[in-house]
Amino acid sequence: LVVPGACVIVLNEQKEVLLQLRRDNHCWGFAGGALDPGETLEQAAARELFEETGLTANRLELFNVYSGNDFYYKYPHGDEVYNVISAYICRDYQGTLVQDDKEVADLRFFRLDDLPDKINPPEHPILLEFIATYQS
Repeated sequence: LVVPGACVIVLNEQKEVLLQLRRDNHCWGFAGGALDPGETLEQAAARELFEETGLTANRLELFNVYSGNDFYYKYPHGDEVYNVISAYICRDYQGTLVQDDKEVADLRFFRLDDLPDKINPPEHPILLEFIATYQS
């Protein structure tokens, strides 16, 4: 399957990035998920951010769109997909972190030079590009 979706790279005032520890594969990644019928990608990004973290995006900035073989993923339950991911940056948000206990085991802000080892495979290339772009 080809699955369109969106993720959100949230940065706090200390320029740390918000990552969530996923319950399904025990890897760290961005808030995000699949597009619902009738939704725009930006709406999906904002919805997923709120559902998974409790944060409301006041402004989302499109970072990049990703697809291809690097975004193939086999879920722990066996589904195989090729993701098409629109990544957004969010520096302007409000709310208090509240994790979705069904999908999220932990939520934390990390310095870009002190990230966890296990990054969610489809989001790893996005994170690497973001770091390269952000630090240049």
